Amino acid sequence: MIVLGIETSCDETGLAVYDSSRGLLADALYSQVELHADYGGVVPELASRDHIRKILPLTRQVLSDAGLNPADLDGIAYTSGPGLMGRIV
Repeated sequence: MIVLGIETSCDETGLAVYDSSRGLLADALYSQVELHADYGGVVPELASRDHIRKILPLTRQVLSDAGLNPADLDGIAYTSGPGLMGRIV
């Protein structure tokens, strides 16, 4: 089984492709540390909007790194909570 994992619960956008027989095929992590630095902490609305900007490019990246297409996936696992009020997915 090949699964795309998506983590967007706070200030990082993390994606990975995992194959149950071969293990981790690819992963990518985008940090928002610089985005929130001036505020002294995570601003949920800014974090959510940045996830939206980053999720498709990172999805394309991990699928390409794994040598896969979306049709090759058997499932998608994603953060459903708790986390940011305005999280995506």
